[in-house]
Amino acid sequence: MAGIPVATARVTEVALLPIHAAFEHYRTSVHPLPTHDIPLELALGAVLAESPTARIALPRFTQSAVDGYAVRAADGMAARLLVGTSAAGQPAAVSVGPGQAVRILTGGAIPDGADAVAMQEVVDRNDDRIVLREPVRLGDAIRHEGEELTIGTVIAEAGQRINAGLVAALAMAGVGSVEVRRRPRIAVIVTGDEVVRVGEPLLPGQVYDANGPLLRAWFVEHGYGEPVVAYVRDDEAALEEAMSAALDSADLVITSGGVSVGDRDFVPLVADRLGVRKVFWKVAQKPGKPLWFGMREGKALLGMPGNPAAVLVCLAVHARAVLGLLEGETGTQPAWRTGVLASAVPADAQRDRLVRMRLDVTNSTAVLHLLPHQESHMLSNLASAHALAWLRASDSAFAAGDTVPWIAI
Repeated sequence: MAGIPVATARVTEVALLPIHAAFEHYRTSVHPLPTHDIPLELALGAVLAESPTARIALPRFTQSAVDGYAVRAADGMAARLLVGTSAAGQPAAVSVGPGQAVRILTGGAIPDGADAVAMQEVVDRNDDRIVLREPVRLGDAIRHEGEELTIGTVIAEAGQRINAGLVAALAMAGVGSVEVRRRPRIAVIVTGDEVVRVGEPLLPGQVYDANGPLLRAWFVEHGYGEPVVAYVRDDEAALEEAMSAALDSADLVITSGGVSVGDRDFVPLVADRLGVRKVFWKVAQKPGKPLWFGMREGKALLGMPGNPAAVLVCLAVHARAVLGLLEGETGTQPAWRTGVLASAVPADAQRDRLVRMRLDVTNSTAVLHLLPHQESHMLSNLASAHALAWLRASDSAFAAGDTVPWIAI
């Protein structure tokens, strides 16, 4: 029988590494980067290497929660004489005695002797005297020292990525610097004789490069700054020079193209020559099957296919997993959520599909809508794509309403 027997082709596909097994290889191969102490204002996006604690109590002092008058609750509805003012940053220099009150603004320190605050909306004032229209109870409208945090309270856990809200919480608690994992250094190598950067003239057989801009934008968008990007022709010696430099300088090296089985797919060969230990090659996913992963002295190399959609999928799924491990991030990365399919979607019997979707939220449920143009060389649907759905290999199509994992892209 001419050609490759069907049975042989099926064995090759079955032998591909499942996606979940790739994640396990990352967990056993990739280890967190060293830590360093940095000023809080520079820590946005970094991952905590220790659990910071409050340096001061919150609130730092007992204070008013409203604009009003600091009083003694035991004085009831009797008229009171105003003896001072307490504002935020300007506490009153007096105590509140029987029949007395202090004008107080939100955040102002509660003066000695006062044990409640009457909101100004229930107070009638005539010059230096006030009368309450409603009684107050002990402790009304008062924020007590340390009621939110006491000194030494843990504010966040090691492995947590720092966002703007956490920056604010740490600053309020007196934390001026944090111990974090060093951010990974990224190097990108775009391969291919056919690749031309936008703006340059196209010769026959050439295409505009999408992978360089995609890789650069993805890393910047995710807070890693500008990666070092090198363009290399399909030349073994040139690739070896570029890959050697990248491995010397970066914690994660990404290549696009050159990882399949063509005559000019030099990435696996060159990586092996440079001492990169192959961990796996080819994953049972569509797109992105030829993915190559290896390690050298704690540095990771992800060899991605050349088709741009496959690059995006490998970034969102595989690079995200490796970066999370390099930074010591807790929890599984990427963080998969669940949604329901809006319509039937074809399945692949031998490979998991990673499908670009438009995301809607209906009645608190994530609804995933299949987009056209899903082939690995197609990118036009990214203008409408919000999510990547993980559809497991199956002999049967997925039905509308089926629940599937997804991540944002």
